[in-house]
Order: sequence, then structure tokens, then C-alpha cells
Amino acid sequence: MAHGAKADGTKLAAPAATGGREQRVTKQRLAVSAALDELDDFVSTQELYRILQNQGTSVSLATAYRILQSLADDGLVDVLRNGEGEAVYRRCAVTGHHHHLLCRNCGKAVEVEAPAVETWAARTAAQHGYTEVAHTVEIYGLCPDCTARKAAAG
Repeated sequence: MAHGAKADGTKLAAPAATGGREQRVTKQRLAVSAALDELDDFVSTQELYRILQNQGTSVSLATAYRILQSLADDGLVDVLRNGEGEAVYRRCAVTGHHHHLLCRNCGKAVEVEAPAVETWAARTAAQHGYTEVAHTVEIYGLCPDCTARKAAAG
């Protein structure tokens, strides 16, 4: 039997990549993962579901939600809330903790490191006696392309 496979041939994700939990690698999980690999920007579950349906992939909306949440829990995708408060997902190129600049108009995202934010968060938490602190910082605005289009239209 191959390493990482169950007796029935079902593959398992490497425990290190999933926070120590083993995940079954199903056709649906592979399809969701492959679709995310093809996208540059954040996508909602419903948008991803439509993409999969257009590709002829049979994944229910509920399954897409579960898979995306599982990938987020395992640290394999970033999840954040867009301007409307909807959860959106993306496979990020940057490993480790980072933040995003997000365009309110087109959804374009830029990954950024922010050492000053990290220092501020740690100092603020320590001043109030907090431990095991986590934080999320998302900056919303208009990307250069949307800013140019707005200026040209105005």
C-alpha cells in the first residue's frame, strides 16, 4: 500500500499540511482545489460553485462550502470578508502570516507583510494581558486600474 493511502485506495493529505488531521482527497476536493489554483483573486463559494458547474464538475453548493472551510481551517487558503461581509477564498502565494490590500470595485487583492502592524498588535495585546493573540488586517480601497477608470469617467 502506498504511503498516504488507505486500504481502499483513497489518498490522504499529508498531516503536516493539515494541522495534523488527515483529510480524504475526494474528486470534489481535488476539483475545488484545482479551480482555486487557476484563480488570481478571491472568490466566494457561490462564484466558485458556478465555475465548477460551468466546467461540468458535480459538486453541490453545500460540499463546496465544507471543502473551502476545511481548506481554510488547514491553512491552505486565505479567507476574508469582502465589502459586503461575504466570505471569500484564495490560494495565497505567501506562506505565513500576511495581510491584504483589496479593491472595493474589482476585488483585486495584493498580499502585503506589515511588520509595524505585527509589533503594534503584540504590544497592544501585552499591555492588556492577552496571550495567544491572532489578528486580521484587510485594507480596502480602489486599485490603480479602477482609480484610473474612475478618473477617466469623471
